[in-house]
Amino acid sequence: MATTIRRAVIPAAGLGSRLLPLTKAIPKEMLPVGDKPVIEHTVRELVASGITDITIVVSGGKGLIQEHFRPNPALVDQLRADGKDAYADAVQEVAELSRAGHITYLDQHGPYGNGTPVLNAARHLGDEPMLVLWPDDVFVAEVPRAQQLIRAYEATNSPVLALLPMDPVDSQRYGVPVVKEDLDAGLLRISGLIEKPKPQDAPSAFAAIGGYVVTPGIIDELREQTRRWHEHRTGEVYLTDAINAYASSHAVYGQVIEGRWYDTGNPADYLVAQFAFALAHREYGPVLRKLAHEVGDQLDVATTA
Repeated sequence: MATTIRRAVIPAAGLGSRLLPLTKAIPKEMLPVGDKPVIEHTVRELVASGITDITIVVSGGKGLIQEHFRPNPALVDQLRADGKDAYADAVQEVAELSRAGHITYLDQHGPYGNGTPVLNAARHLGDEPMLVLWPDDVFVAEVPRAQQLIRAYEATNSPVLALLPMDPVDSQRYGVPVVKEDLDAGLLRISGLIEKPKPQDAPSAFAAIGGYVVTPGIIDELREQTRRWHEHRTGEVYLTDAINAYASSHAVYGQVIEGRWYDTGNPADYLVAQFAFALAHREYGPVLRKLAHEVGDQLDVATTA
């Protein structure tokens, strides 16, 4: 699949502190959602959307990510010798993702904040537009979320934010875009983001969730932020701040994503994602639905007793 955007960045250097102690030894990106680690869902989406150069920005203790995607011919041969061809095919398919996406790894360096891994990767990738997707978001959509963002970039030649409709009472959890113009088909011209506003102060009914198309102009703003940080050594470098600075004098757009979003960054949402994917599984779904009915019946009996 040919695309105007070939490159993507997955920032995966975070500590996963909201999931401790589960993430003390296991990177949060390697926690399973369904029968795949959460980061594999993101990689699969990118490869399916035509991305051919994926940079995963990591920190210490993230070696399991690399091990997961690294080819293991010896394991594949052993599985085939044991007659376990389905397992061998599954292991081989994960390695093929690494080849198709040309996955490389980059150690994070610089100040705290989610803008730093993007800037780290930009130095490696050059001055091309690139996708930035977080490894703890999983989207289920007929058209991959990454492909929807690419199409919006192709229509605007400008930075694009992934948006989802938001219940106004949840505004204090998200960055909320200031919408200047509705261009139909979910494409919105925006003038910036308000971080975690109170419901009465929310400028729109959308939340910035799940990814960006970042252009060289945004990278320039991140460089400026980082320069100021080295001068004063205060605060963090945020991608949102760079987008707002760029939007003050340039066009920025939001694309409302069609699909279902699952967040895995906190315990409750992670359990929801796990349960949803398990229910949708052809083999495990019926078992879990039966269990849910049984547990529900037991709770009903306990409540009425």
